[in-house]
Amino acid sequence: MALYRVNTDDYQDQLHKKAQRLSEAYREFTSLQPELFPSPPIHYRLRAEFKVWHEGGVAHYAMYRQGEYKKPFIIDEFTVGSKLMNQLMPQVLEAINNSEVLRKRLFSAEFLTTLSGDALITLIYHKKLDEEWAQEAHALQDKLGFPILGRSRKQKVILERDYVTEQLEIDGRQYLYKQVEGSFTQPNGDICRSMILWAKSACGKNESDLLELYCGNGNFTIPLSENFQKVLATEISKVSVNSAQENIHANGVTNLNIVRLSSEEFTQAIDKVRPFRRLADIDLDSYNFNTVLVDPPRAGLDEDTCAMVARFPRILYISCNPETQLDNLKLLSQTHRIERFALFDQFPYTDHTETGLLLVRK
Repeated sequence: MALYRVNTDDYQDQLHKKAQRLSEAYREFTSLQPELFPSPPIHYRLRAEFKVWHEGGVAHYAMYRQGEYKKPFIIDEFTVGSKLMNQLMPQVLEAINNSEVLRKRLFSAEFLTTLSGDALITLIYHKKLDEEWAQEAHALQDKLGFPILGRSRKQKVILERDYVTEQLEIDGRQYLYKQVEGSFTQPNGDICRSMILWAKSACGKNESDLLELYCGNGNFTIPLSENFQKVLATEISKVSVNSAQENIHANGVTNLNIVRLSSEEFTQAIDKVRPFRRLADIDLDSYNFNTVLVDPPRAGLDEDTCAMVARFPRILYISCNPETQLDNLKLLSQTHRIERFALFDQFPYTDHTETGLLLVRK
């Protein structure tokens, strides 16, 4: 057995070193020191996936050390996980070990929790899930008071729901977010809130409109809609677009449209290279875009999208990969200067760094 613990005494030191490395990496483009947004030192992860390791007829949670993917180590405490996750983990494992039906051919368990106290547990199997499994899973669901979801090849068994509802307070207002299992959500809730607050501060109040690419479930989009006259956002994932539409309705937002387009497709649309039926009800010429927000995947912005966003007076660029952001800055710095620079410590005690830049046309 092992306890997945971290040495919190080292936290400020590791954050300082991250900031130093980031400042050095961006020195070519800015002399600004990054604004630092620290994470809670423990219980910061809202979602996690564990391998289920079977030994002697007993199931255990297990994880892999980096570079040792054939040698899992068994854990019985996960201090970086949320308090609710740590509360649920032993209860779920006990139920699994008390039921051959739940335990047999189970290979993974996923926990999705929220700051507002909701949770979803997904059990993933190498077997067909039948009525007997559903009955056992229902009993566990009733005991926990949180939904259980079953997955197997070409199977998804929803006993109650396949999502959690998050509630975040931003500038004194409560925002509701539906977060669907399997879709992208920010893993560190406190840092997510810091990122939204920083983005609202960086944008300020505007008489113009906002374009957002890679909007996900509306995480940034919905709070930022208060700062602009109109907002148009794009996202390629159907699940995320559907969640975003529900989140728009749940939060009473009326000045925001979301369309299912990739960044490459939107570049073609705004350049009038070709029409898209998904934009049939959207008059792009009616928007007075002054700001574009991008939060791309680790690969960063492709060349055409990078050239397109460079036309905007202001670019708010959130990145989970400074290397690709720096590569994009080779083009963007030709037309824009960095006015705000932030470091968000999404994953403490790792080398991972997330950044925020506000770029303003020179």
